[in-house]
Amino acid sequence: MLKNPMFQSNSNEPNPATPAQMRSNGDREAVKIMVVGSPTAVTKIIHTLYRLGFAEVTAWSPPIPTAIPGEVMRVFVRRVSVDGNSQ
Repeated sequence: MLKNPMFQSNSNEPNPATPAQMRSNGDREAVKIMVVGSPTAVTKIIHTLYRLGFAEVTAWSPPIPTAIPGEVMRVFVRRVSVDGNSQ
C-alpha cells in the first residue's frame, strides 16, 4: 500500500475532512478536486488554474504517488455552499 502524505499526522499540510467534518453548520460542504498525471503535467495544470484565479499553488497537496509508475496525484479541497439556493 502506498503511503499518502496527506494522511500523515506529522505533515504540515492540512488533512482532508472526514465525512463527519465535510459539512459545517449544514450549509457548506468540502469538495475535493484531484489532478492526476505526470509530475510535469500536474504542475502545469495547477499553475494554469492559479493564473485563472482558481487556487493558490500552495493550497494543493504535495504530490502523491499513484499505483502507476511515474504518475502522481495532487488534491485541492474547496468548501462550497450546499444550502439549495446556489449552484
